[in-house]
Amino acid sequence: MRNQNRTAQLVVIIILIVSLLLLSVCIAIYASGDDEPLFMTPMSETQPNPNQETTTPITQENMTQVSENDNTAQQQTQTIPQTEQQAESQTQENMTQVSEFENPQDYFTASKITDEIYNRINGCSYVENDDIALDDLRYLQVLHIGFDGETHIGELIVNAAIADDILAIMKELYDNQYPIERMTLVDEYGGDDELSMQANNTSCFNYRTVEGSENLSKHSYGLAIDINPFYNPCIRTYADGSSKSFPKGSDAYTDRSKDFPYKIDENDLCYRLFTEHGFRWGGVWKNPKDYQHFDKKIKE
Repeated sequence: MRNQNRTAQLVVIIILIVSLLLLSVCIAIYASGDDEPLFMTPMSETQPNPNQETTTPITQENMTQVSENDNTAQQQTQTIPQTEQQAESQTQENMTQVSEFENPQDYFTASKITDEIYNRINGCSYVENDDIALDDLRYLQVLHIGFDGETHIGELIVNAAIADDILAIMKELYDNQYPIERMTLVDEYGGDDELSMQANNTSCFNYRTVEGSENLSKHSYGLAIDINPFYNPCIRTYADGSSKSFPKGSDAYTDRSKDFPYKIDENDLCYRLFTEHGFRWGGVWKNPKDYQHFDKKIKE
């Protein structure tokens, strides 16, 4: 009987102790003002914590994507200088245009005046005359570097006696990328020398007289050539002291002491080549000063 009473007393004491502990915990929680429950239910992976910013978990796939994006950015950064180098290379290719002509020397040719060419020039740069026969003329095709930096096929009609000289000079000018803007038959301008010069057209044969006289020009025999005439005008001085430049509009290039592109002077490659081949230059004449003009005297 005594043992049963002791057991009951022990149970009551344990209950009291547990109750006091629970009471102490509740009092502590209330005193701290924490509204959080004492025991938190574990969050599900699909239920985000509302108190945290939403972030994308860094998975292996994301790591791969980040790495790929970094590599792409690096490749894009590296592409910029490569593109500039390619552009520079392309510009250089345009200047030489070697790729367009596997054998440039094949494009420097001379031939007799064919029926096709005759039909182009008859009644324009050429008329029936007793001074120059068609058999004394040659039709030339050459390559030249235009002001656009690209290679163009030019054409000239010259006296047969200077055909080899002109071919050699034009080949040398082309190899050195000497710029000649335009080179076509003066017939494209109706045989009008003024219009041809205004277009800065390099030309040779044109059966005509010297401006202001009745004397035949050296061009009438195919023995003279005008190079980039707009930038190298002909300047004629008259008795009253006035002067006029040809072509019209070329006054800005009459002062030969100035430095400007496409100017022919005694330091110019064009001047050197023509004079080496026995041509004389109009730029050293007293009147007119013909800076575009080169001609050659041949043995009759």
